[in-house]
Amino acid sequence: MAAGEKNGSVGRLPVIANQVRERVYGWRRKAATGGVGALALVMGYGVVFGHNGLTVFLHKREEAKALQTQMQMLQTENERLRGHVERLQNDPGAIEHQAREELHYTRAGEVIYTLPSAPANHQ
Repeated sequence: MAAGEKNGSVGRLPVIANQVRERVYGWRRKAATGGVGALALVMGYGVVFGHNGLTVFLHKREEAKALQTQMQMLQTENERLRGHVERLQNDPGAIEHQAREELHYTRAGEVIYTLPSAPANHQ
């Protein structure tokens, strides 16, 4: 029987080796899958929260919209001021109105009444 057991053990050795090989392969595959998953999480975090991530991109987009709105308001103000300058350069009535308003000029017989300004609330 000793010889039969010896032959049976030798025959089982490749089966055991295959089982060990499959377990090691399974562990390596699980470790590689875990490593790739961890790498994907780190890269995903960088894409969302990094220096050039989505949160920074969205913040810059909002800032660009705010600056665009501000630029449009300033362009409107510039057009208004250009029109005012044009009137002051070409319209004597506009010059008279500006001088009367800023310098308190009056015509003969006119009286200017100046009202006190509202006091500032100091709290």
